[in-house]
Amino acid sequence: MAKLYFRYGAVGSAKTLNLLAVTHNYQQQKKSVFLMKPKLDDRFGSQDVSSRAGLSKRADMLLSDDTVLDPELLKGKDCILVDEAQFLSKSVIDQFRTIATVQNIPIICYGLRTDFRGTLFEGSKRLFEVSDSLEEIKTTCAFCNRKAIFNLKLIDGKASLTGPTIELGAEEKYLPACSKCYRLQIEQQYVATV
Repeated sequence: MAKLYFRYGAVGSAKTLNLLAVTHNYQQQKKSVFLMKPKLDDRFGSQDVSSRAGLSKRADMLLSDDTVLDPELLKGKDCILVDEAQFLSKSVIDQFRTIATVQNIPIICYGLRTDFRGTLFEGSKRLFEVSDSLEEIKTTCAFCNRKAIFNLKLIDGKASLTGPTIELGAEEKYLPACSKCYRLQIEQQYVATV
């Protein structure tokens, strides 16, 4: 039986770069890869899966909360790769679980574990519940050399806990942070605004 994988990490941990490397490896072996991403992620182009390192591939399918995956479309695929899986609905993740089990196609999802408040995204939560394999992609804190586990949100360059849960951005808006530095940045900002 094929597995459902969730490879997660903080912002800036090269998740998409890893996904694109896996895509390349499959294609070098003449295997058929199907690339998906959430429709709402249009930071680097509406159809593109792009890493901050400059590599890019065209997505085969854009996913919405109500997407229904057609098993016929996926026949003959050797692997399904999914970028920004944290933004997907429980329904889509459950379909991935079924596809891996019934159609015997491995599905590798990449995404954030939590939002900038430290709360699980819907897609990440469901992946933690139903994945066969959970793999952390590590990166270091932007402020020290410890492992980053938080996504620190910036507004005008200052740490913030306000705003919508889903607000797309890159380094100008989010930084990886360890627990200590995350707390320190939030506390310093809170003190500065009082």
